[in-house]
Amino acid sequence: MSGTVERLRVATYNIHRCRGLDQRVLPARIARVLEEIDADVIGLQEVVNDARSPHQPGQACYLAQKLGYQCRFSQTRELRGRPYGNAVLSRFPIQTSKAHDLSCKPLEPRACFQVDIQISDRQRLHIFNVHLGTTHSERQLQARALVSSQILASPELAYPRIMLGDFNDWMQGAVSRLLASHLVSADLAAFLRRCRTYPGLLPMVHLDHIYFDASLHLESLKLHRSRTALLASDHLPLVAEFRLPPEESG
Repeated sequence: MSGTVERLRVATYNIHRCRGLDQRVLPARIARVLEEIDADVIGLQEVVNDARSPHQPGQACYLAQKLGYQCRFSQTRELRGRPYGNAVLSRFPIQTSKAHDLSCKPLEPRACFQVDIQISDRQRLHIFNVHLGTTHSERQLQARALVSSQILASPELAYPRIMLGDFNDWMQGAVSRLLASHLVSADLAAFLRRCRTYPGLLPMVHLDHIYFDASLHLESLKLHRSRTALLASDHLPLVAEFRLPPEESG
């Protein structure tokens, strides 16, 4: 791989199992939304990735094949006997991936899915795709786990970090404060009049977030509100455009 990449478009999107507000499960409709976004790296939550037949791949595999992305999927639990969890789609080579368990028993299993992406010969990114719990107490525990030496503060990390996903943290609580002390928060209020991402058709709360290292420069941030996106899921995609730091020589 050669050449320098100066800008990167990143998105986070809870696709709600590809079930739209009309209750129809249409992966092709989610694919149209992703095509409209045209992001380089996409973190997806609430993905069902089973293959019901040899001619019908799971949702993550279908979206990757349809749009020409590389894909990694991480199962957090089974949903009616089918693999269910988070996925990352990337136009750049995915080097490694690992799942960090954030579960708080007996509540629903949760995870942080880490994917390391090779942007160019000397450029890499650490992407962390999360879907946190719905209770305040579990999110507090999950936030502490995220900033631990096992995940964000791991000594193995040598490149810029981006953490994105559905944080279920609509009150700007413990998760937001703790993560903002380690990473820069992509502030919707600085770019948009509306700062809410859920539910999609008439957003009332801000659940979807993007955090990033200060070495990355956030140039734009938007909610994708096309006619298709307003119907395709109960969340709206959050899309960020970054300018990457210069490559180190040598």
